[in-house]
Amino acid sequence: MSQRYRITRSFQENSPAISLEECKQYFADKTDFTYTPVFTVRGETTMSIEGDFFMWSVDGVQIPFRHYQGDLYVSGTNEAVIPKMLEVASDLMADVAEG
Repeated sequence: MSQRYRITRSFQENSPAISLEECKQYFADKTDFTYTPVFTVRGETTMSIEGDFFMWSVDGVQIPFRHYQGDLYVSGTNEAVIPKMLEVASDLMADVAEG
């Protein structure tokens, strides 16, 4: 089963949620991230998911960071995600939680 992480400010008193606009500004300066409103998974079948995705390119792989209801979510199946996720959380002054 895949581990999922949430980058959030919900544990901080009087801190605003992470807004989509804030994410777009933050990731715009990152050359290894691109924004897409649709994430497409290809395998035996193809599935497209609408939402706000910031795709991180690392070692020829695209890893989605999804903005959803004031938080960012990312899968931890690729080990490279952990340090990047911690960097993003630190830059956004947010916490990391499992789930």
